[in-house]
Amino acid sequence: MSDLPTTPAEPVPDTSSRALLRERDFVLFWIERFVSTLGVQIQSVALGWQVYAIARLTHSVGESAFLVSMIGLAQFLPMLLLTLVAGETADRRSRKIIVAVTLILDAVCAGVLLTLALTGSHALWPVFAVSVLFGASRAFLSPASSAMGPMLVPRALLPRAIAWNSLSWQTGSIIGPAIGGLLLIHSPGLAFGVSAVLFLAAAVMALAIRHSTRPETQPGSRLELIREGLAYVWNNKIVFGSISLDLFAVILGGATALLPVFAKDVLHVGPAGFGILRAAPAVGASLVALYLAANPIRRHAGRVMFLGVAAFGAATVVFGLSQLMWLSVGALALLGGADMLSVYVRQTLVQIVTPDAMRGRVSAVSGVFISASNELGEAESGVAAWFLGPVGAVVFGGIGALGVTGLWAWLFPELRKADRLD
Repeated sequence: MSDLPTTPAEPVPDTSSRALLRERDFVLFWIERFVSTLGVQIQSVALGWQVYAIARLTHSVGESAFLVSMIGLAQFLPMLLLTLVAGETADRRSRKIIVAVTLILDAVCAGVLLTLALTGSHALWPVFAVSVLFGASRAFLSPASSAMGPMLVPRALLPRAIAWNSLSWQTGSIIGPAIGGLLLIHSPGLAFGVSAVLFLAAAVMALAIRHSTRPETQPGSRLELIREGLAYVWNNKIVFGSISLDLFAVILGGATALLPVFAKDVLHVGPAGFGILRAAPAVGASLVALYLAANPIRRHAGRVMFLGVAAFGAATVVFGLSQLMWLSVGALALLGGADMLSVYVRQTLVQIVTPDAMRGRVSAVSGVFISASNELGEAESGVAAWFLGPVGAVVFGGIGALGVTGLWAWLFPELRKADRLD
């Protein structure tokens, strides 16, 4: 009897965290994300506090909360207008160059805010003008950065890379608000200056990446490519369902814009307490991201995501009703951890099912949904606070997020039944 030829078994790819950290360019990308997130968070804390302090000189608590929420809207509108062009650009040009240029523009914005703070300006319109420019910069940064990450690691490492990416962002979101609160004790100008330096450092990190981050050139006009990306998102119910769930849940449940109000006029904890409140969601999110980095979700991904969104809504209600600092911090930490769980599942699903040649456009659409959830959520919170007060606005939003969770579970059964993240 002759021996039959045997086919050697394919080697099992190494998907450990150690293997991920051997990818030099991913490590640089990870550090760039951390440093730039640190800059954004420090600037955001200083900007919200400064605008609220200036507004309170001539406006009531409700009116001042509304003005703070308008910062988010000022950043969102240019993102909405530019996002499709930005996504198409990320699918044609070098993604690391786009990231570096936009980070330099972010540094310019921080420098202008520094100048306004040092001159003691009490005018709000220049602050909103800078916010519009910052939003335009982020419109191009977000899809380029999101699409670049998967280019730097083997496909088998992608779920773990997404978890580590989230950990980088969340770690910056923990440290950033805390540092921002401490810098505010000295002056808002110092916070803006530190942000400018961090943005420039992140740009250097992006330029140090050796991988080619220019995608394969796609045939067709700019309009045709934009239309193709929109059609893909609309027809893929897992992609559309997951990003739209985040949109409506966070629009209703987002309480971040009202944290200056809660720190100053509800919990009475001052700028240092405000920094703690701002950091609390990121603490919870980082703990969950750290767990997911070591233990990626294997099964029942759709159910896990819906569970995370429901817990996000419930924690929002608890925070709105709380009058105790420790309970408020705990609710915000739970809120952040639950959000991280749903974000991880959504990002992994979207990145895995999307071809690289289309990642810029799909990331742009996903990014505008995410930005809409954050920025329009801040605007919604401000308007609701005007009519219901800050406590009523947050409770209303948390209940609304719970309602959206149930409705989307019914509207998108494909998403609810999504199982494996590979």
